[in-house]
Amino acid sequence: QVQLVESGGGLVQAGGSLRLSCAASGRTSSTYFMGWFRQAPGKEREFVAAISGGGGNLYYATSVKGRFTISRDGGKNTVYLQMNSLNGEDTAVYYCAARLSVGMRRYTNSDEYGYWGQGTQVTVSS
Repeated sequence: QVQLVESGGGLVQAGGSLRLSCAASGRTSSTYFMGWFRQAPGKEREFVAAISGGGGNLYYATSVKGRFTISRDGGKNTVYLQMNSLNGEDTAVYYCAARLSVGMRRYTNSDEYGYWGQGTQVTVSS
């Protein structure tokens, strides 16, 4: 079992930055693929970013590429999402997710993840 706890959400003005953290506990290791997803009111949960177990492969949704950066600190079992140049479209509940890696596959669909955090609210004001 893996437990995930997100933190770092809040209210920020458009153009500002936030850094989300996802602390993992339980059976965690570098073989876990980690992802960030978000869900805005009335919309489906969507992929934001993901990072491979060793941290060498990064994946981003087109809408956040160049503005968001995903990283992981293996020693702290923590994954981060640095979000810059935020705009109103980024307002959502952000969720951290984890799953075991299989080979070199990448995982960008929420259905592919078995472990989820409780979510943290990010609100961008104009």
